[in-house]
Amino acid sequence: MQQLTLTTPALLFSAISLIMLAYTNRFLAYAAVIRNLKDKYLQQPEASIIRQINNLKLRLSLTRYMQILGISSLLLCVLTMFLIYVDYNIAAAWIFGIALILLILSLTFLIWEIQISSKALKHHLSDIEDSLS
Repeated sequence: MQQLTLTTPALLFSAISLIMLAYTNRFLAYAAVIRNLKDKYLQQPEASIIRQINNLKLRLSLTRYMQILGISSLLLCVLTMFLIYVDYNIAAAWIFGIALILLILSLTFLIWEIQISSKALKHHLSDIEDSLS
């Protein structure tokens, strides 16, 4: 096994920071859409709005898990750096491995959420196409 250095987990900082920014932007976009749908539903209750809200609830949950896993990965990278600093290299290697797994899980949830988002947009496009016909 190669020696783990302080720079190895530090390399993930910028990547995880950018990912967290993207996740936060998704979260804020969902919040705005949910507020608009709530107002729309209060004015005119429709089953399609309820379906959209349920879809957004799932996507919001996935985004929350993505954020939690991403932040946990970052925290474990920092812990890895501390363990390397105090010369606990075997523990550092294991913790860094866990950090990588958490990052993989976070990105997997992102893929799942993107699939749901794409499917929802396709439904909207087909509704528009149907109304044009």
